[in-house]
Amino acid sequence: MVNATDALIALLPLITIAYLMVGRYWPATRAMPVAWVVAIGAGVLGWGMTPQWIIASTINGFITASNILYIVFGAILLLYTLKQTGAFDAINNGFASISEDRRVQVVLLVFLMGSFIEAAAGFGTPAAIVGPLLVGLGFPPLAAVVVALTGNLMAITFGAVGTPLIIGMIDIFDDVPVITNALDAQGMGVEQWVSEIAVFAAMNHVVVGILLPFIGVAMMTRFFGEERSIRPALAVLPLTLFAWASFSVPYFLTAYFLGPVFPGLVGAMVGLLLTVSALKAGFFHPDEEWDFAPQTEWPDHWVGDIQPGETSQRGGAVAADGGAVQQMSLWKAWTPYVLVAALLVVTRVFDPLTSFLTSNLVFEYADIWGTGLTGDFQLLYLPGAVFLVVHLATIGLHDMDAKQVKATWAETVEKVTPAVIALLFAVATVQIMLQSGNATGTDSMLIVLSEGMAGIAGGVYPFFAAFVGAFGAFLAGSNTVSDILFGTFQYGVADQIGTPKTVMLGAQAVGGAIGNLIAVHNVVAALAVVGLVGEEGRVIRLELIPLLYYGTATGVLTLLFSYVLFPGVF
Repeated sequence: MVNATDALIALLPLITIAYLMVGRYWPATRAMPVAWVVAIGAGVLGWGMTPQWIIASTINGFITASNILYIVFGAILLLYTLKQTGAFDAINNGFASISEDRRVQVVLLVFLMGSFIEAAAGFGTPAAIVGPLLVGLGFPPLAAVVVALTGNLMAITFGAVGTPLIIGMIDIFDDVPVITNALDAQGMGVEQWVSEIAVFAAMNHVVVGILLPFIGVAMMTRFFGEERSIRPALAVLPLTLFAWASFSVPYFLTAYFLGPVFPGLVGAMVGLLLTVSALKAGFFHPDEEWDFAPQTEWPDHWVGDIQPGETSQRGGAVAADGGAVQQMSLWKAWTPYVLVAALLVVTRVFDPLTSFLTSNLVFEYADIWGTGLTGDFQLLYLPGAVFLVVHLATIGLHDMDAKQVKATWAETVEKVTPAVIALLFAVATVQIMLQSGNATGTDSMLIVLSEGMAGIAGGVYPFFAAFVGAFGAFLAGSNTVSDILFGTFQYGVADQIGTPKTVMLGAQAVGGAIGNLIAVHNVVAALAVVGLVGEEGRVIRLELIPLLYYGTATGVLTLLFSYVLFPGVF
């Protein structure tokens, strides 16, 4: 039986995060350091943690956060490199030339292109990039934000080349003896187990996501169309199903055979190729072209500081003599991301190269402060290195000048800096909660919370697992941080109620993606780039529609997987 006092103390860091970020609208940069202080208080007063363990847990958290930040920095650096060189203008115009029908553009730019950006960069970048592209094509800014947030949900679990599962689960679970000992008994390592979790997460996404492209189109026609109906969306149902299948088959197969790094990237690339090819061949075009009503009929809150049709996406869009810059070719625009995909595959499947990268320039902190905790930073092997190499190659490939390179780095630093403090202290907070048990030889804070939740929800808890993951992403604005916050918690609940842990963690991985739909700072960032800050409440209310669908359907699948289809998995 869980002691109520222990459970309340263990809850305090999470209550602090929820109160400050949801109740007081504090940004994560302010809320997470406060939560860290509260976690220290809970560890010392409730668990008797010594300063040695507090410091060691914090350092270990900072090391893990540095791994995340390295990947994020590299991914966003390449993203802004392509904006500076005009590559995204070329890619955008290439899609626009295929069809002027807004429904078709949503499938291509939001579901497929947005998924590709999420798979490559993650951390809220798709809405911040795709939203302005849609506005440049003439979408109402509010509609652009709503559909841009919705469409790439399937890729988020594997965003930034697998960061949520690699950093949010593998790196965290390696430091949890309860998990590593249980896996040893099964003859599995953490990395192998998380690859199995990836398969269940992908399975959930493939089944539930069958309606995702359609939902994006239907939300546009229902809330922003002249007739305010989903009927126009039904006309492109064959296209949305084809796009889903083109994405989902390689997505699932990649998760099954290659693990959590490549599913989103491969799924999006193959999906784009097949769907664009089908459209160019004349298939799946609706009989009548659909567009928004004239702008004079739009409500005022649909448009902010940036007018639809304005294209100011790249620096240097005008030549020094005032003439227009020649449009970059599509092959040249796409080459950097093709290089990213190729390098990631080669560095992960070619064993001699993998061994070299994982054994050189590895910075390890063993036995941190005499606690036995160990953290490392693999400078060459982490995906951040691939992004940096491709950024350098793109400077020459796209003929960037020094001014453009400087602007790219400045934009990247500006984008990433707010995430530094938030991630450092978020991961440190979780590490204190995780290590509270190791420090004192008792159940950790997260195990106590798991036991309490198991006692309250009982056998129906698997239905709620995805919603718990969504709550974590809503708080922190990140699938990765949600997995860090609640991965061990979900494992503990599954262990307590006797359901498969692999299935439960698969639901957590999906839930962390769902929460990004309403994560406050994601919504704010998406609105800011289209000049509509202040409409957060309106956007979040609309995003609750796909969130409730996806969470409920995933909950039903998790119950089915746990008790009927896969009750015997670990």
